[in-house]
Amino acid sequence: MNRKTLVLPAVVGLLAPVLAACGGSDSSGSGGDGIAVGTTDRFTATKDAPAPLDPAYAYDVGTWNILRQTVQTLMIQPKGEGDPVPEAAQSCGFTDSGNERYACTLRDGLKFSNGDKITAADVKYSIDRARAIKADSGVSALLNTIDTVETQGANEVIFHLKTADATFPYKLSTPVAGIVNPADYEKNKLRDGFDVDGSGPYTLSADVKNDEIVKATFTKNPNYKGTLKVNNSKVDMISYADADAMGKALDKGDIDVMTRTMAPEQIQKLSAATDTNEDLVEMSGLEIRYLAFNTNAPTVKNKAVRQAMAQLINRGEIVAKVYGTQAEPLYSLVPASITGHSNSFFNKYGDPSTAKAKALLTAANITTPVKLTLHYTTDHYGSGTKKEFEVLQKQLNDSGLFNVDIQGSPWTTFVPAERKGKYDVWGMGWFPDFPDADNYLAPFLDTDNFLKLPYRNSKIINTLIPASRREADRIAASSNLTAIQDIVADDVPILPLWQGKQYVAARGDVTGTAYALNSSSTLQLWELGRGVSG
Repeated sequence: MNRKTLVLPAVVGLLAPVLAACGGSDSSGSGGDGIAVGTTDRFTATKDAPAPLDPAYAYDVGTWNILRQTVQTLMIQPKGEGDPVPEAAQSCGFTDSGNERYACTLRDGLKFSNGDKITAADVKYSIDRARAIKADSGVSALLNTIDTVETQGANEVIFHLKTADATFPYKLSTPVAGIVNPADYEKNKLRDGFDVDGSGPYTLSADVKNDEIVKATFTKNPNYKGTLKVNNSKVDMISYADADAMGKALDKGDIDVMTRTMAPEQIQKLSAATDTNEDLVEMSGLEIRYLAFNTNAPTVKNKAVRQAMAQLINRGEIVAKVYGTQAEPLYSLVPASITGHSNSFFNKYGDPSTAKAKALLTAANITTPVKLTLHYTTDHYGSGTKKEFEVLQKQLNDSGLFNVDIQGSPWTTFVPAERKGKYDVWGMGWFPDFPDADNYLAPFLDTDNFLKLPYRNSKIINTLIPASRREADRIAASSNLTAIQDIVADDVPILPLWQGKQYVAARGDVTGTAYALNSSSTLQLWELGRGVSG
């Protein structure tokens, strides 16, 4: 049998001034057989990244999906989308008219998985630790609007912000704000390796070979107190070398669920099948892909080169040739389904045009063809990435204005290289920390941007981002958000390409797959169970 389930895009509403807890405080599942989940995400400890699972360091969708199962946060994005709600907290909210003081009261009976009681001091320790370590992953930038963290008694935490930040409740739902035990995590040092201890719905046991997790076993945490209902007793997440190996494991019954990242061909095959016991679930997604530029590099320092690339690239052709119905062209850093989106790149450049691109380069006295290399990762975003860059290369070279090479590298070497500024142009994906336009702009453009981009625009940093964050009504923030997107389209420090859908494939007796991923690509293993597939 084949079932395709469509989940509507996330609706980003108003951030309520006071957020009350919803759901039970002591959730428990019915247990049942363990569930095996496949992924192509790789979890590797290297010399450059020896602490991949420390909440103060981790900043990619794969490692965050391990932490979201194990490390509890004050807030959480609710089932079915919407504004964040309390999780480890009983209640949270802004307590002043200027939205610069945010207070949370902890849920009663919170414990770490080892039984240690959780207090407000542990929350303060965890947040201050991430801010102080300031890891080179850039994840601490999510907490950069915090001035000080204060505790009152054992159960109240007060965040004093440097400036109004309507997105702050969302930031408290991200793993960098996860609560860790001071007994397990040193104050000024990252925790190397693959041990994770927290108060989330699961505990973690990692099967490691050659400094890489091959299987992560999540076992239901008996000390968990929160809003989540855990529908299974255990989940094994198995890492595969590629989508083909993962698909074969699903066919053989070695795994029950297949998550990111499936190959475009696999999705097409499952979507068309009518005689299989594997269900394909299609969900709204907020993933984007883009090119990033080292604007200090001689090859792309002149913005006319970057503008010419923006004028030449045919997003529709990339989507049609590589991803089909699984993606759609994107003309802004902000996806079309997010409040505040503007088609700024299309408004400025329109349809692809070699003549217009040539005029841009000629006016800037740029000698053509411009020679440069596009870098991409071979093993992080799926098998379509190489083909995508081959299409990009052909588009640029066919214009006669560019002489482009492409070079692929595994994620473990790709990320350190781009952080050290070794690439002039490189391709990346973004899975949002939370579904708000701010999270598609500030992480790339603010002072502490996670890509270490040298590009700085004082109007964006000092005026537009702060102004947009003052608006609790995100529709009211749209004018400032649009202004940011228009500046990006003109300066092109980043060039958006497409936004994609997301998929889960599962054997017919697995339930809860419609909620296994939310729109931010958060893996919600607690939703999975066994039963009769409808």
